[in-house]
Amino acid sequence: MDPVFRALADPTRRALLDELFALDGQTLVALTARHEMTRIAVAKHLKILEEAGLVVTRRRGREKLHYLNTVPIRQVHDRWVSKYAEAWAAGLADLKRELESPMEKVFEIYIRTTPARLWDAITDPATRQKYHFGASVDSDWTAGSTYRLGHPAAERPLMEGENLEVEPPRKLVQTMRAHWGPEAERAGTSRVTWEIEPVGDSCRLTVIHDQLPQDAPSELYGGWPMILSGLKTWLETGQMLTTPGSLMYQDQR
Repeated sequence: MDPVFRALADPTRRALLDELFALDGQTLVALTARHEMTRIAVAKHLKILEEAGLVVTRRRGREKLHYLNTVPIRQVHDRWVSKYAEAWAAGLADLKRELESPMEKVFEIYIRTTPARLWDAITDPATRQKYHFGASVDSDWTAGSTYRLGHPAAERPLMEGENLEVEPPRKLVQTMRAHWGPEAERAGTSRVTWEIEPVGDSCRLTVIHDQLPQDAPSELYGGWPMILSGLKTWLETGQMLTTPGSLMYQDQR
């Protein structure tokens, strides 16, 4: 976590994160326009944030877009905040989710494992239960097939959709329709892309949740940082996260 704390120590970098918090997916030109700095100086700060995992970039045509990655912030929360002030921090997290623009969300995490083992953890029903709030996934994992995410305490699937692209152990693209509540159900169909890239003895996992309607409730995408943190913890330690939020739905089984 040292790179994360070093990146957050600078007020300019915190301001850039605030800008992405207010409007995700901005270009370097747009971010430079809001600061009395040169484009080169802003680019250097963004590079430090990207190296710390706090910012993720994606190419769209000729533009390079920058996204706030909340996974490292969630990891800081789980290690340093939850055991002291979980209720207070959870309230701030809820506020953050309400304020974020929900059109496209990008999450990135590094996990010390192999691509094959990571793919299995995403697609295996028993393993998925360990980190996805006690829910398991069922599918034959072929392109064009369907999948369902269910929980023992639920009478119907919590989530379902179609597997658009299945390229083990590198990429999985799925549609997503949530059924766990009225607000989530009204949001209709969105898309989730899992991208696995080997990096040394680890993997970089990027989850892109896009095609969300402008008024999509934060519950559709706000759980990803906790899910990915739980996935990392399980693969690296064989243990489940024990923060109150992680156990909330596990206890309902």
